[in-house]
Amino acid sequence: MVNKNVKLVAVDMDGTLLDSGKNAPADFESWVLSHPEIQTVLASGRQYATLRDMFPSLNECLMYVADNGSFVFKQGKMIYSNAISEEDIRWCIEYFGAMPGLDLILCGAKAAYMKHSSGLAEENGRMYYHSLEFVDSLEECIGKDIIAKIAVFIDEYRAEEVYNSLSGIPETIAAVLSGDSWIDVANRSVSKGSAMEAIEESLHIKKEESMAFGDYLNDYDLLLSCGESYAMENAHPKLKEIAKYITASNDEDGVMKILRQIPASVETPQV
Repeated sequence: MVNKNVKLVAVDMDGTLLDSGKNAPADFESWVLSHPEIQTVLASGRQYATLRDMFPSLNECLMYVADNGSFVFKQGKMIYSNAISEEDIRWCIEYFGAMPGLDLILCGAKAAYMKHSSGLAEENGRMYYHSLEFVDSLEECIGKDIIAKIAVFIDEYRAEEVYNSLSGIPETIAAVLSGDSWIDVANRSVSKGSAMEAIEESLHIKKEESMAFGDYLNDYDLLLSCGESYAMENAHPKLKEIAKYITASNDEDGVMKILRQIPASVETPQV
């Protein structure tokens, strides 16, 4: 039975709210607007600029957990960041840069930064990072922006293979598998879950009053941080193991099938 008394709903984007064509459910925006008593949070590996651009009519009411918990934004203001040290950024550039078929994106508060690369890597970079700058050297970005995540794009859908081979990572940072083509690196204290716990504390919302949806391993801590946790039918098996519930896949409107069961507090606006 769906908990209809939730005060916070956190949704991952790719593989969760968005279908395989990267489309949001037609009634998601109207649902948010008709439930003003519920704080809706977009919790994604995507950058803030990309998330903001997806639902411009909701910018005043949404909160954004961006870059897998590295940043939190509300009403256009960054209210939290967790920057990687310059030493660890340099280590990542050297370590991952030596591997064939990998492309790095430094994710900052102002923009994301990458070197020109293959068409597929750049296509993915532009898709997930609307504020994207191409640079000759990643090292030149150090000290010019708050870098809180390093996204690693792996060709031929080899992310899990590369992830399982990682070794020697400094104790201060950690890698997380974010999709079949992505590994994200951030400070070990960073996760969607830790960001969500900070939001719950700031809003005085209890864990059991929070609901979360996810599909991949970067959503693991997010689901653990909320009492009502849903893994998508298309989710990674390890995520399904810890989720309280399983909902339909992202291509079957799984998120909205649950949210539609929560009564609206105001008349549904036209958007």
